[in-house]
Amino acid sequence: MGGYYYLLHFLLVCFLLRVRASHSMNQTCNPTNLEALLAFSSGLDMKGVRIVGWDPNNTACCSWTGVFCEFGRVIRLDLSNKSLHGSISSAVTLLDDLVTLNLSNNSLHGQPPEGLGQLARLKILNLSMNMLSGVFVVSEDGFPAIEVVNVSFNQFTGPHPAFPSTMNLTVLDISSNAFSGDINATTLCITPVRVLKFSGNEFTGEVPAGFGRCSLLADLSIGSSGLTGNLPSDLYMIAGLRRLSLRDNQLSGSLSENLGNLSQLVQIDLSYNRFTGFIPDMFGRLRKLESLNLASNGFIGTLPSSLSSCPTLRVLGLRNNSLSGEIALDFSLLPRLNIFDAGTNKLSGAIPASLGRCFELSKLNLARNKLEGEIPESFKNLSSLLYLSLTGNGFTNLSSALQVLQDLPKLTSLVVTKNFHWGEIMPMDDIKGFRSMQLLVLANCALSGMIPPWMQSLESLRVLDISWNKLSGKIPPWLGNLNNLFYINLSNNSFSGELPESLTRMKSLISSTYLRENASIEDLTLSIKKNPADKGLQYKHVSSFPSSLILSSNLLVGPVSPGLGHLVDLHVLDLSWNYFSGRILDELSNMSSLEVLNFSHNNLTGSIPSSLSKLNFLSQFDVSYNSLTGDIPTGGQFSTFSNEGFVGNAALCLLGNAPCSANALSVGNDGMDTLSATLAMTYITVEAGFAFGLLIVCNVLFFARAWRGAYFLAVDRIFDMLYVTTMVNVKLRRKWDGKDHP
Repeated sequence: MGGYYYLLHFLLVCFLLRVRASHSMNQTCNPTNLEALLAFSSGLDMKGVRIVGWDPNNTACCSWTGVFCEFGRVIRLDLSNKSLHGSISSAVTLLDDLVTLNLSNNSLHGQPPEGLGQLARLKILNLSMNMLSGVFVVSEDGFPAIEVVNVSFNQFTGPHPAFPSTMNLTVLDISSNAFSGDINATTLCITPVRVLKFSGNEFTGEVPAGFGRCSLLADLSIGSSGLTGNLPSDLYMIAGLRRLSLRDNQLSGSLSENLGNLSQLVQIDLSYNRFTGFIPDMFGRLRKLESLNLASNGFIGTLPSSLSSCPTLRVLGLRNNSLSGEIALDFSLLPRLNIFDAGTNKLSGAIPASLGRCFELSKLNLARNKLEGEIPESFKNLSSLLYLSLTGNGFTNLSSALQVLQDLPKLTSLVVTKNFHWGEIMPMDDIKGFRSMQLLVLANCALSGMIPPWMQSLESLRVLDISWNKLSGKIPPWLGNLNNLFYINLSNNSFSGELPESLTRMKSLISSTYLRENASIEDLTLSIKKNPADKGLQYKHVSSFPSSLILSSNLLVGPVSPGLGHLVDLHVLDLSWNYFSGRILDELSNMSSLEVLNFSHNNLTGSIPSSLSKLNFLSQFDVSYNSLTGDIPTGGQFSTFSNEGFVGNAALCLLGNAPCSANALSVGNDGMDTLSATLAMTYITVEAGFAFGLLIVCNVLFFARAWRGAYFLAVDRIFDMLYVTTMVNVKLRRKWDGKDHP
């Protein structure tokens, strides 16, 4: 019966709203309002195109798009996301019955008309996501009825608006502008304000005292605004505060135990500041806490055990501090934990087995700590896990780890760089899972063995990095058949043999369209170092990896395949420090997306094809220390390269010198005479040296009887040994020739 009553009530409300909307559209438009709307439209820079749904010949303006009337007078103007350009005409201030003005998500510029504050009935003002600038003027008696103001994502400057005459302000969002000066908490807290979003401005000084007077404040956000100093004590008096975000400032000092007084807190974000000291162990009083982010500060000590008393906790971010000791949390009491990021600390000991009880865990980052032991068997239960990074610890038994993780149905990213340093072998058998794996990084683990055959079943794999190991053998041809793979780093190993032809037919490197069509829905934030010195690029997302084929510092041989020219979407090709031979072929000029080409330290010969100058995106080119000859191409990107990329090629004409052909023509008779004289002197010197050495030996043998006897005895023994060896080999050969062989 109750359900029927609510259904009937819902239908009645919908009917009344429809009747009211229909009534609004059929109303006669107030002439003053009509003129104001036409003037507003004329003030826009629409290049002759009027607002869709606005017809100047139709005087029933209440039926125009985004116009809502009551008794023929405009009370709401909503033109959000209508591709409006130009400035806001002061004519809009003539709509004196206006209650709601929404011009968000357009391309409006200039300063809003000052008369907006004189609209006595205006309650909701939304000018967000435009290009408005200048000072946002609020007079002493302006905006008397205002309740909600959103001017975020503009270019306003000067002091922030405070609305001193209003008594009804509940929401003020001025984030992502250039407001400066101090924050006027005293004036703001006179009103029943509930939401203050001030992030992304240019304020100075400390977080002001006075927010404690905002008794109804539920959401306070002042991130990325240049604030300094300690947190004011009255901040801990806002009993109803649910969200506190002061991230990315320069706040310092220690956190107070009084933070536990804010029992209604759902979200705390104090990341990217300069807080120090211990994290207070007061989370038992924050039973509603869902997100805690204290990343990138200077906190020390152990993890507060009271974090286990937050049953609704979903996000725990402690990355990049100096926390130490074991991870002494009872994760079985955190069943809703979704993200746990404690990377780059000094945590030690083993991963607690109870972490495997967090069945909703999707991202786990414990990289760059001092953890050790094996991956807990309980991790088999993490059916929601998408991303796991354990880089830079002391974990052991890679085989066990892979067997534990292989059946996780959603695991897409596994990064275990700089572990397993006790001479482990790359597991070859008993690994059959990882069906969803898109990013696999096993770099710098001192692994020996070969590329395992189980990797060929990773059909979703997009990024593979097994660099800086001790792997050997040939690169398997099936690697090129992984159609989604676009980033391969096998550098700094001992792979041998020729480059598999299948690598020149990789679909993801031949066509960027294929890669986009098969892109992952999940694009998790990553932070991956490229080499053991912890230097190099960091990639925020899988999609930000440049398509790359990095095979440097191996034992690869053979020619550079002309088929590489098919890889038109490849951005990085690094074959340096190998034993490739032959010529650099013209076909490589078809790699139109190439940005980095490195053939240095090989055995390449011939000239550099001039067609490579067509590679318009090429920013790094290195063919140093080969046996190349001739002129270096000119034009295109080659005009930006220095000699460092060409040195170590004796017959290659370096940039800035005269062309090889010109040098050859400049060698005349004088040059030939000089060359002949040099050769003659060389021969004479060598012959004189030989004669002098022979004379010394003869003198020694003639005058020193003991030396002469020893010399001839040694010669006799050498001849005897050669004779015996020769005769034995002859007899064995005759025996071998007399038999049948398979």
